[in-house]
Amino acid sequence: MAKVKVEKKKLTQKEYEKKILELSKEGLTSEKIGQKLRDQGIHPSEYEGKISKILKNSYVNPDLKNVEAKLERIKAHYEENKQDKRAKREKDRVFSQLRKLKKYFGIQVR
Repeated sequence: MAKVKVEKKKLTQKEYEKKILELSKEGLTSEKIGQKLRDQGIHPSEYEGKISKILKNSYVNPDLKNVEAKLERIKAHYEENKQDKRAKREKDRVFSQLRKLKKYFGIQVR
């Protein structure tokens, strides 16, 4: 039995960018968007521009996002437990890590 090869129509650059923006509205990171596109048979390497560049201002680096979330959890814990000296130390350590990441990515440190 012979396999029938299905020809897929390649998306235009505009359609590709539109697809990326649709997936970002679903809350996916740029890495997950790329993975989902490859699963659909659309290879980002065939198009102009990186996914994070197409997303521009709405793109948040996942490493930065994770460290910010961790800092918020630690701050909340420390507010409830002022006697927890380890939490205070951890809060300072994670804040320093966040500051270093923001400096690396060229984001204004508050």
